[in-house]
Amino acid sequence: MTITTNQATVAIGDQLVGEGQPVYVIGEIGINHNGDVELAQRLIDVAAEAGAQAVKFQKRTPEISTPPDQRDKLRQTPWGEMTYLDYKKRVELGRAEYEKIAEHAADRGLHWFASPWDVPSVAFLEQLDVPVHKVASASVTDLELLRALAETGKPIILSTGMSTIEQIDRAVETLGTDRLILMHATSTYPLPPEEANLRSIQTLRERYGVPVGYSGHERGLQISLAAVALGAVTVERHITLDRTMWGSDHASSLEPTGLQHLIRDIRILQDAMGDGVKRVFPGELAPMSRLRRVEG
Repeated sequence: MTITTNQATVAIGDQLVGEGQPVYVIGEIGINHNGDVELAQRLIDVAAEAGAQAVKFQKRTPEISTPPDQRDKLRQTPWGEMTYLDYKKRVELGRAEYEKIAEHAADRGLHWFASPWDVPSVAFLEQLDVPVHKVASASVTDLELLRALAETGKPIILSTGMSTIEQIDRAVETLGTDRLILMHATSTYPLPPEEANLRSIQTLRERYGVPVGYSGHERGLQISLAAVALGAVTVERHITLDRTMWGSDHASSLEPTGLQHLIRDIRILQDAMGDGVKRVFPGELAPMSRLRRVEG
């Protein structure tokens, strides 16, 4: 695959994402709201108070997006035993709930958007005028979905977990590169360090010539911070009020204090990375005059 573009930045709403811009931090709420719009609003507050720029949800049409062999499997839930399909319906938010989410996110100064898992969900999100669409790693090979997303003309963030380079090639060819941000990801929950493979950030950037970020599912902060040091222009982490809450993603999510520390440290790293030009800084002048014996 030959890529000729070299897209330095992509505009998401009123913010530029890419090289030379502040790291765009996304609080992934996903389905950690457990179908409760008030819990979703509390998680928006967590993201805003920590200094994130966006929150992200997941939008499904359960009858379409739930694999047929999984639909009738029984699952224990806080609402009793139910089939996996009924569980997916139970935690899905509708138009009225998302209008409340959109209003609350705007009030808190955040972008909100979602990963649509099927074509009708793309139309649903377009009606709510989200500023960007996110492709979940599980959807990299769903070319029908990718074509529908490309037709919106909106920026696209594409996660690349559980995907080969050939599958990513096809996805990028389908989406185009004009408004594309890639996210390096490994879809292991929680992510062990030996599967993080952070050098893939550089691989993706060199191969596709687009901004590259990092979507993390690890416990702790170190791997996400290392991703920023390696050039990730956006970082996405699942967030929760409490990692012991019921649900598939809570255990690998950041609690409020963890998100605050992550964003604090990302901003410190941004300042520390510098521009790569070796020079004497003002703070070195006094030590130099005191310590250097021979002038060069």
